[in-house]
Amino acid sequence: MNTIPADVPAHKKEEFQKNYTALTHNTNRLFIFSCDQKIEHLNADFYGPAIDSADNNPEHLFYVASHATIGGMATQLGLIAQYGKQYPYVNYIVKLNGKTDLIPKEYKDPVSNKLWTVDDVIAFKKETNLQIRGIGYTVYIGSEHESLMLTQAAQAILKAHQHGLVGILWMYPRGKHVQQERSGEIIAGAAGVAATLGADFAKVYPPEPTEDKTSEEWLAIAAEAAGKTKLICSGGSKIESEAFLQQLYTQIHTGNSAGCAVGRNIHQRSSMQAIAFSNAIAAIVYDNADVKQAMEIAQNC
Repeated sequence: MNTIPADVPAHKKEEFQKNYTALTHNTNRLFIFSCDQKIEHLNADFYGPAIDSADNNPEHLFYVASHATIGGMATQLGLIAQYGKQYPYVNYIVKLNGKTDLIPKEYKDPVSNKLWTVDDVIAFKKETNLQIRGIGYTVYIGSEHESLMLTQAAQAILKAHQHGLVGILWMYPRGKHVQQERSGEIIAGAAGVAATLGADFAKVYPPEPTEDKTSEEWLAIAAEAAGKTKLICSGGSKIESEAFLQQLYTQIHTGNSAGCAVGRNIHQRSSMQAIAFSNAIAAIVYDNADVKQAMEIAQNC
């Protein structure tokens, strides 16, 4: 168990530990099934010739999350309100903010204002008794609107901890003045910002390799810069299964990351394939399986 942050009050320490343990499977690693893309990418990620037809129905996400081994399913409160009672045993992470991608970043620096507050999440949790384990918030550092997002993220993490919830930040360098969103130096800077805001975990892009360092070497620098805040890597667009699992294994064992947040590489598959692939990811993240072992699990569908 990671050290409980000092902003978690004494009477909420047990609840924080319970939520942290549920998400990490009693490790310091985290596997998030990312299901917040209905806002972020509209329907482009859910319907198309290379996407299984099941993915166009939002319930597909909940079905996969309820039958697979994951840490937590991250999505917006409204979607949980629609489907959560049908899937009460899923560990939920409520994304508090979101924006569409209709306005290109070349035209306007991104801003993602809060849609719900932590108080909304707490009230919803009390009313429904659903297994809400944490909150998530996206910060676009480098945007001209970063001060708004930094303030909201800091307040959300503090309030989440005060109620015994785990706080997770999506840390994305983005804006017209950010020339290299995947620069190892900028990713390490984003990791340090997440630590300063008190996040328990921060989702970051895998850094781009350079002439003198691999992606994983840059990731290890970022993980050190994050201190007690654990880094998890974005899964990105769907790629071949073995390549994805090898990348994940190397990020953890060479890059010192603490897991991953995966959306398209899971939900664009059929339900059975998505469940099997989630179990393969979980085996690497939580059980220290190697790529060969994970591939055997992925093919078991």
